[in-house]
Amino acid sequence: MEQYVIKGGNPLVGDVEIAGAKNAALPVFAAAAMTDETVYIDNIPDVRDMDVMLEAMASTGVTVKRVNRHKVLINAGNIHNLTVEHEGCKKIRGSYYLLGAFLGKYKQAEVVLPGGCDIGSRAVDQHIKGFRALGAEVIIEHGLIKARAERLRGSHIYMDKVSVGATINVMMAATMAEGLTIIENCAKEPHVVDVANFLNSCGANIKGAGTDVIRIRGVERLHGTEYAIIPDQIEAGTFMFAAAVTKGDVTVKNVIPKHLESVTAKLLEIGCEVEEADDCIRVVAAKPLAHTQVRTLPYPGFPTDMQPQMTVALALAKGTSIVTESVFENRFKYVDELVRMGGDVKVEGGDTAIIDGVEKYTGASITVPDLRGGAALVIAALAAEGCSIVDNIKYIQRGYEDFHIKLQNLGAQIEMVETDKDVQKFRLKVG
Repeated sequence: MEQYVIKGGNPLVGDVEIAGAKNAALPVFAAAAMTDETVYIDNIPDVRDMDVMLEAMASTGVTVKRVNRHKVLINAGNIHNLTVEHEGCKKIRGSYYLLGAFLGKYKQAEVVLPGGCDIGSRAVDQHIKGFRALGAEVIIEHGLIKARAERLRGSHIYMDKVSVGATINVMMAATMAEGLTIIENCAKEPHVVDVANFLNSCGANIKGAGTDVIRIRGVERLHGTEYAIIPDQIEAGTFMFAAAVTKGDVTVKNVIPKHLESVTAKLLEIGCEVEEADDCIRVVAAKPLAHTQVRTLPYPGFPTDMQPQMTVALALAKGTSIVTESVFENRFKYVDELVRMGGDVKVEGGDTAIIDGVEKYTGASITVPDLRGGAALVIAALAAEGCSIVDNIKYIQRGYEDFHIKLQNLGAQIEMVETDKDVQKFRLKVG
């Protein structure tokens, strides 16, 4: 089984190139199935979730060709199967975007109930409500969500809860519905905007993405396009916090600084220096970190996907900090592992972490519970005294391209290993 072995203590210094956004690429792949013409999608991250989604689409008859590591050709002109039961789809959340795409184009879809990291309840009720408002019948049976409609008609839909997945899914279905659809209380995340921009480049008529009201005038058909995915603001934020935790100096490149404003604000608040340019951000941690309070919120608030990285930083800050998780209820599963490394963190009521800063972490054998918690634990290990072994890194590989290689290029002593012998070799090498 693959593991990371890490010797901490080196400040991370240098430049790192950020990949395309996983959370944008998955729904854009699905949306590409809404046209019979060829679509080229560039700047996709080379991570496991991409492979699973593309394999699932291929199982329905979609032609998928990797042009290179970061570019894919998709042609959905010969879809022969509107039931998506690919085994891998149980492991990723993004598979449910094929519901909105297939329902919009073919007025029929069946998709296995999705998986993803176990970070809390992520119900599909808002998706179902939106599809029904457009005129579809939706049921869940035999582990599948099944949606069908004679025709889809535009509707006025109010989301009871801000949901990225539901906003994107209903937006896709409405793209080829008859008439005007207005969706209120929408998610405003950058990847919602990216999917709307992609669909518009295919001939859709979507306005208002990035605000809380999206207006969609249905079209009869979509055409091919070439499109580049936005940079991954969560990967960028992870490296920004890695600089803070390791007392480093890191410049993240290929980013959109506006997407990172909430992260930048908190880094400044805890005492880091942050310099912004057009497409890069430099983070310097030259003085001790200060405590603060953080509450996760939908965009443009502080992202739930950055909460573990924030906590790892604050557990080394002077004083007492409070982190409140208001999006997912199981997001603190990584805390037990952080405590193994010497962190003083107590979770109260399931949604609040009380953090008393300590002077240092110490190396330990730790297990990754989920994608973002895993990345945060790696950052903690990079700052720790001594060696750490990180198990279950498959979660990290789902969402971070070349994570350990990018860290090595910043001066980290980290390697991916498979055997105890490999671990011993690493220990002898680093001393």
